[in-house]
Amino acid sequence: MAATTVIVRPRSRLSAYVALTKPRIIELLLVTTLPTMVVAARAVPPVGLMLATLAGGTLAAAGANAINMYIDRDIDGIMGRTRGRPLVTGEIAPASALRFAVALEVLAFVELWALVNLLSAVLAVAATLFYVFVYSLWLKRTSTNNIVIGGAAGAVPVLVGWAAVTGSLGLAPVVLFAVIFVWTPPHFWALAIRYREDYAAAEVPMLPAVASMSRTARQIVIYTVALWGCSLLFAPVAGMGVLYLVSALLLGAVFLLRAVELLRDATASRAMRLFHYSISYIALLFGAMAVDQLARWP
Repeated sequence: MAATTVIVRPRSRLSAYVALTKPRIIELLLVTTLPTMVVAARAVPPVGLMLATLAGGTLAAAGANAINMYIDRDIDGIMGRTRGRPLVTGEIAPASALRFAVALEVLAFVELWALVNLLSAVLAVAATLFYVFVYSLWLKRTSTNNIVIGGAAGAVPVLVGWAAVTGSLGLAPVVLFAVIFVWTPPHFWALAIRYREDYAAAEVPMLPAVASMSRTARQIVIYTVALWGCSLLFAPVAGMGVLYLVSALLLGAVFLLRAVELLRDATASRAMRLFHYSISYIALLFGAMAVDQLARWP
């Protein structure tokens, strides 16, 4: 199959640095943080606290993503999907990108410590360290379990949100962490099926690039079942109401249906349907979580 041609349009210096932070991924992380804060507070938290937590989370995630681009600039140049990234095109020098990323992490820690609390600051920066050293530098290029273990970094924002409100952690945020943890593999593998030839060319052992489509689809089904179970477990653990429970049941059933469809018809188009639904799923699940609590505790 011929390599994908990427047309790179000139960007301003500012837009190139914004691209370095992977803003679409940051949006997804924030979608989980704010509802978590609502559940932890059993109400709408103070506006200042929400803004400070979201700002700190954004800075930390942006720094982590920028460091990831710095590390992956060699393979990003090989993969058609990532050839337009600013470090590949030369819009930003690697050293400048690394300094920018480290500055973001320092700002994130200071901002969260000063305006939220120390636990939130430590959790946010710890997620970055895990993402950089465990996922990007180690597992991504050496193990088919790369996204399974490395995806834990993306689950930390719910812990940050909970800690921001309560100043502590407990079983409920841990279960919520598990929800994101087991959601990540089926979400990412569905996308990786579409770009499995890219990963193979870059010698990144993402599961769809090194395993058969049927094996990948089976693993997606297994993790989807685990996801459904964790989302339902959160209801009694966190004292959620009927609205959340019904939402978790229905959303999980649709997710599993899409995963089984992929198992029966393991094609890239089916995989992308699952990928797009997985994004809607997490937004709707966490949205239902927040609405459930606001409806019960005015």
